Amino acid sequence: MTAYVITVPGTFIREASSTDRAELVRRLRPVDASRSDLGEAEDLDLLKVNDDGTFCLRLEVEAANQKTAEVTALSLAAAALEGSGFSERDAPLGPPAVTGIDSGV
Repeated sequence: MTAYVITVPGTFIREASSTDRAELVRRLRPVDASRSDLGEAEDLDLLKVNDDGTFCLRLEVEAANQKTAEVTALSLAAAALEGSGFSERDAPLGPPAVTGIDSGV
């Protein structure tokens, strides 16, 4: 298995309060890329929100290949958003992208 850092972009259509953001981060903490060696080296944040409501999530997932890692990260992000009270309409996600790979080799 390989550890991938996946960036998942999105947009908060409905405003995300600080409480909403804290809940989202809490739900994603187990896959927080900033806690990994790669994330620490790159000084990554789990959640970055811009003034215009766009955001990106940086997640670390282990997978056999890039496609599986992207699908897994997108699924984790969608579930965390839903669990935090955001529907797909409230916070649509964009295509995930691999932004780091640690194969342990």
